[in-house]
Amino acid sequence: MNALRLEELSAATIVAVNRLGLKPGQEQFVSPVSYSAAAAVTPAHSAWQRVVLDGEQVVGFIHGNFDPEAQQEEFRAALWRINVDAEAQGKGVGTFAVNALIDEARRRGVERLTVLWERGEDGPEAFFLAMGFAPVGETPYGEVIGAITL
Repeated sequence: MNALRLEELSAATIVAVNRLGLKPGQEQFVSPVSYSAAAAVTPAHSAWQRVVLDGEQVVGFIHGNFDPEAQQEEFRAALWRINVDAEAQGKGVGTFAVNALIDEARRRGVERLTVLWERGEDGPEAFFLAMGFAPVGETPYGEVIGAITL
């Protein structure tokens, strides 16, 4: 991998992000990135969407959300989604992206960042635990609520 870098999600990069491949079995844990882009029609301060590039190639996407007024604490500062291309998984792309989101959260004075995930084989749980997120609850739908103190 070349030096990884971030860019804001844009019309120029969303097509490449939507083409990110998954490893077999991961599709049940991920919805199309276009859903995330559509969800960003929230207050301008809320959505933090970045594309991860390796050189000029899009290899990942991360969507963080910052809404200190959210009624549910787990949505005040959250990692909403992360996608890393199948060929780039295990090469530090996800770690780079999550660390960038953590840096942004700290810059905003956030003390706790959350993430939701589904348990299951081929799911993201091991990655989030390795990043330092710890289970702190469960949604009514059975998703794990994970949090990391910054």
